[in-house]
Amino acid sequence: MDLLIVDDEASLRDFLTIVFENEGWQIEAAPTLADARAAVQRNEPDVILCDLMLPDGSGIDFLRDVKMQNPSVAVVMITAHTSTKSAVDALKAGATDYIAKPFDIEELKVIVAKAVERKELEDENLHLRSALEERFTFSNIIGRSPKMQEIFSIVQRIAKTSSTVLISGESGTGKELIARAIHYNSGRRGKFVSINCGALPETLLESELFGHERGAFTGAIREKRGLFHEADRGTIFLDEIGETSTAMQIKLLRVLQDRVVRRVGSNTETNVDVRVIAATNRDLSESIREGTFREDLFYRINVIPIALPPLRQRREDIPLLVEHFIAKFCSALGVPQKRISSDAMRAIEKYHWPGNVRELENVVERMIALELSDILTTKSLPEAVLLGGSIPDVTFDLPQDGISLTDHLEAIGKIFMLKALERTGGVQTQAAELLRMSFRSFRYYAKKYELISRDAEVESEK
Repeated sequence: MDLLIVDDEASLRDFLTIVFENEGWQIEAAPTLADARAAVQRNEPDVILCDLMLPDGSGIDFLRDVKMQNPSVAVVMITAHTSTKSAVDALKAGATDYIAKPFDIEELKVIVAKAVERKELEDENLHLRSALEERFTFSNIIGRSPKMQEIFSIVQRIAKTSSTVLISGESGTGKELIARAIHYNSGRRGKFVSINCGALPETLLESELFGHERGAFTGAIREKRGLFHEADRGTIFLDEIGETSTAMQIKLLRVLQDRVVRRVGSNTETNVDVRVIAATNRDLSESIREGTFREDLFYRINVIPIALPPLRQRREDIPLLVEHFIAKFCSALGVPQKRISSDAMRAIEKYHWPGNVRELENVVERMIALELSDILTTKSLPEAVLLGGSIPDVTFDLPQDGISLTDHLEAIGKIFMLKALERTGGVQTQAAELLRMSFRSFRYYAKKYELISRDAEVESEK
């Protein structure tokens, strides 16, 4: 790593150069601020040791200039003019640490080592944040359908605001993905914190959200910061807010109104600067009519509503999502890039996807894990996807308004043909024998129901 030593005392510069070269550093030394600025322009150092008073100016001014150009550089100030004010000024200007002359060289080594650790941590945090921001840019959220393009436009316009957002949609439509995109494009410096409000009992949810004091309840052996405090200057994502109790809704309403949080067991309130994004798969208007959701809280969270469409209403996005997930899981599993057969893609496009994008992602992951060849075929698709195109659910109860007997008989036949193919490893002649069918008849219906690939059709005709 590179170390820049800035001091007008030649003997000290030479001494520090020898010490830190022996520690494995690449050293550059400068007697003046002008020389130091030139050194920084030539090669940005990782750590700077800088005297507070130099012949041509103040080390504090140099510190501010350096931090403006490269905020991650670690700067340790050295001075013979020690005072509380000079120490505070240096730290306010961005110095990592401060040491007074005369100093113990071992102490200085420890200070420099800690400065390096802090720089590496800041660099890692910056890298992780950049990676997250890149991942959650709008260009990385898949969707070319008009409905999704309209949502992207709304999200881009509201990201820089602090307005509360309510995202509604069925499970698996990507509500948290949209919430993260809003946060990472907002410029807010705090964390993105997520919690599923329907996954915890009320008492535990209150503690998780607001924190608690030591001894507030049985088992509270130490005080705990709540997620609203963790998300200070950032964003909190309240998933499935429609599952909260009316008592919890009152407490959430208080936070949204006054931006103050009170820990469980405490009498004091603290201010928080948090953007709230809520999500639900319920119709909250219906919940209000039923008396299970407070109308005043609804108006507080519904400042900017975003309704995500189910996957079946944006079918033009399915091929894009499939290709995206294939690339994702091939990379994650360390396997060569695969492609999907036209038969498998047709089956996927016909399916109604009750679990939405999350279900599609799981299906593609399963296909890549099970398929040994470079082409993903219908053989690795779940039975539900293969049978779930346009056929009704198989039932043996006669509905009040009747059924289509032909459709149900076809559905049953399709199920047994698929099971026969699975048992025989796709050998049609053997599958036909299991079902007491002629091979010609079996092949006709297998093609009709799209249970076999075109390659299998050609192979069977040879």
